[in-house]
Amino acid sequence: MDEAAARRAFQVAEAELREPLPRRWAHSQGVAKRAVELAAVLGSNAELMLSAAVLHDVGYAPRLALTGFHPLDGARFLRDVHGADRRLVRLVANHSLALLEAKERGLRDILEAEFPLLEDQVLVDALVFCDMTTTPDGEVTSVKARLAEIAARYGADSLVGRFIRRAEPDILAAVSRVEAALAAQPR
Repeated sequence: MDEAAARRAFQVAEAELREPLPRRWAHSQGVAKRAVELAAVLGSNAELMLSAAVLHDVGYAPRLALTGFHPLDGARFLRDVHGADRRLVRLVANHSLALLEAKERGLRDILEAEFPLLEDQVLVDALVFCDMTTTPDGEVTSVKARLAEIAARYGADSLVGRFIRRAEPDILAAVSRVEAALAAQPR
C-alpha cells in the first residue's frame, strides 16, 4: 500500500458515504485520524491501516447493503468492484470482531470462507482501537464510552447489543494492547 492507495480509499469512502450517510462519513474520517496516530507503531503498514480505517464502514452505503451486514457488504464491494488489496479487504471484512456479529446473523461461515481473519494481530488490534475510540460523529472517546454508546443506540437485547456484550472483553484487550504499544514508543 502507498499514499496513492490511501487517497483512493478516501475517495471511495467519501463517494459512498458523504451524501447518503454524513454521520457515518464523519465517523470514518475520525477513525482515519486515529489511524494516523498509530503510524509509528504500524511502520510500513501505516498506509494500509489508514485505508482500512476510512473504508471500514463503507458497507453501510445504501447501494452496497446487499446482505445488511456491513463488513461483508463492504469487503465484497472493495474486492469485486475495486480489486482492492487482499489485506485491506480482509481487515474491512473482519473489523472490530465482525466474526462474532456474523455468528449472530448466521453469516460466520460465509465471512470466514470469503475473508479469513488476517493473522497480523497488530493490524487487527489497530483497527479495533481506531473504530472503538471514535464516536459516531468522528470525535475521540474512550473505549468504555464507545461500547456504552453502541449498546444504548441499538438496545441491549438487539442483535448488535448481544454482539457487543460478547465482543467487549476482546475489544478491551485489543485497545489495551494498542495503548501499550503507543506508550512504549519513544517520545
